[in-house]
Amino acid sequence: MAKDLFLGGFVVTLSAKRQGNPVFLTLACIHSSKEPVMLKKTLSALALAALAVSAHAADVLKVAATAVPHAEILNFVKPQLKAQGVDLQVKEFSDYIQPNAAVEDKQLDANFFQHQPYLDSYNKDRKSSLVQVPGGKVHVEPFGAYSSKIKSVKDLKDGATVAIPNDPSNGGRALILLAKQGLIELKDPKSLTPTPLDVAKNPKKLKFKELEAPLLPRALADVDLALINTNYAIEAKLNPTKDALFIEGADSPYTNIVAARADRANDASIAKLIKALHTPEVKKFIQDKYKGAVVPAF
Repeated sequence: MAKDLFLGGFVVTLSAKRQGNPVFLTLACIHSSKEPVMLKKTLSALALAALAVSAHAADVLKVAATAVPHAEILNFVKPQLKAQGVDLQVKEFSDYIQPNAAVEDKQLDANFFQHQPYLDSYNKDRKSSLVQVPGGKVHVEPFGAYSSKIKSVKDLKDGATVAIPNDPSNGGRALILLAKQGLIELKDPKSLTPTPLDVAKNPKKLKFKELEAPLLPRALADVDLALINTNYAIEAKLNPTKDALFIEGADSPYTNIVAARADRANDASIAKLIKALHTPEVKKFIQDKYKGAVVPAF
């Protein structure tokens, strides 16, 4: 925003531009014929005017999110943040790579779509250093197994094809869930990131097909069982609490978090976002809208 002010013989242009949290003010004195004393008074008035301009500059916060439920939850808290002077802009993504890349590259300020094991894996693989922001845990999306060919896990035949996510954290999550059902045994039951190579026993000789997480719902017609992240299951009109043959319990360690670069993690605008996400109103919104498919973690 820009504004011309006429102060004690000065013609002054003030322009305010927000970059992250700071507001940068550009001051241009076009003309003055005043003496030093008058100049000092005018500059004092100018300082007050600058503060007034900065007070009206919106604090823009750009957050990456997958559409369901993350973007829906963020859009729910938009009005509350607007009342606090934060212009929340939600940028939707359909994959799990770009939301982190956009934050790392400083195109966006934060993201909300992933759990800590995935973030740890991403940082390791991409040599990045994104962090969970203080108090950043929001909800759990219980991971489920779906099929268009069988109605019960007891009907899963020997040699069946099982589709799982191809990223280390969610692929590991799928294998852990299969192990809890007694379908396989893992070499290290405590590991959060096992791969098919870590399967110690596979009595049904299941065949694992690793796919990009967003593609798993579309693969249901081609496989016997697919383990699908809840956000993609909901987008595909699957009801995790009704359609999943088996699903994680509420004790899942895969809590979805808000993440940012370390230099932005403690920003005031992000702190306001976290506070807004942790209200009783948001808890009720999650419980009413997702009916157990998404569980508040606060």
